[in-house]
Amino acid sequence: MSNISEFVRRLTPEDGELVIERREPIVWVIFNRPQVRNAMTRAMTDRLVQVCQDVNEDAAIRVLVLTGAGGAFVAGADISRLRAIQTEQDVREHEQRGNRIWGTVESVRVPAIAAIAGPCTGGGATIAACCDLRLASPSARYGYPVARTLGNSLSARDYLRLVMLLGEARVKDAVMTARLLDAQEMLACGFVREVVATEEALLPRAEELALQVAANAPLTLQATKQAIRRLRDKLAPEGPDDSLLLTYLSNDFKEGIEAFLGKRKPNWTGT
Repeated sequence: MSNISEFVRRLTPEDGELVIERREPIVWVIFNRPQVRNAMTRAMTDRLVQVCQDVNEDAAIRVLVLTGAGGAFVAGADISRLRAIQTEQDVREHEQRGNRIWGTVESVRVPAIAAIAGPCTGGGATIAACCDLRLASPSARYGYPVARTLGNSLSARDYLRLVMLLGEARVKDAVMTARLLDAQEMLACGFVREVVATEEALLPRAEELALQVAANAPLTLQATKQAIRRLRDKLAPEGPDDSLLLTYLSNDFKEGIEAFLGKRKPNWTGT
């Protein structure tokens, strides 16, 4: 069997948009749409949820590793489908779906490791934030540039997760300036545990870390994940997030989508 770096390097679009490679006791999830920097489709998020559910049912699996092919982690999602959000009910369903997907990834039974190279933005940034441990290559860039691109916003649960990981000041700075954190800034604030020396070193180091974690007591790791998540969730607001209506039902959001798809600069009006 080839090493994991060779396996990922040899992937082609014919292998599927989300590739699952099981190497006991590790399951690798590889996002595989390199032509669009692994932007997530609905089918990919549905498959990711199913993988997490399958891992929960298999006691032989000790670690889940998520990474991307083609020098990117995940650069957002398929923007064209956001055109369908037109009503308050659409916003609520969008929020519920997001919370369900990210909650499933976050609560997977085993430790999850994100191996991040290149862009890790939008939905990809949330996936990485839902993992327990994160590694980065020198090319890694992280954030939510929605104030510059789409004119939408994150849910309250997403903001809470980020504030707990990055701190309130850094979250506000990154979102309000629409900038991306580079690998060294991610390391400095503790978001990633280490930055490997080269791009080629990322997956071998992720495999080494996964094997180290897999050798530890699985119930201790599961209990740690569960306890920390429950503590954080006590701070989460109850019910739907009304702040989402401010952006998702705005003219600016519609303009942002059309500008993004049309590859032009949006004209924000604040309405």
